[in-house]
Amino acid sequence: MSKLRRFIAARRARSGDRNAEAGFTLIELLVVLAILGLIAAIATPQVLKHLGKAKTDAAKVEIRTIGSALELFALDIGRFPTSQEGLTALVERPAGLNRWNGPYLRAKAQPIDAWGRPYLYRSPGEHGDYDLYTFGADGAPGGEGDNQDVVSW
Repeated sequence: MSKLRRFIAARRARSGDRNAEAGFTLIELLVVLAILGLIAAIATPQVLKHLGKAKTDAAKVEIRTIGSALELFALDIGRFPTSQEGLTALVERPAGLNRWNGPYLRAKAQPIDAWGRPYLYRSPGEHGDYDLYTFGADGAPGGEGDNQDVVSW
């Protein structure tokens, strides 16, 4: 027999032995799945805690951005939008405002907070020229953590 044929035959014999030992037992798979489940159970609450904080931080940044747009509106028009005009005045020209030089925001409609609700706006405000705020995750005044109000004042 040639050297090549002996090499191929020897290789086939060795690969046959390896195939008999290949694979995982059901017990080994269950142990790995249990470990992965424990890791997920420990990590998930930490990830969710940071997700809630990220929404609050995003709302704070958006309120500052909307505040800047309100200041630009006031520079052009000489006043802040009324409560009746609302934040829509930053993206659509209100009737009778010829000096309007918007849109002042990139949004196509009234801005929405991180929880999917429109920002609340009042002008004149109780805390300044205007009040711009959102009630947080719970949608109710007050609260702590993810439920805290995010305000412009």
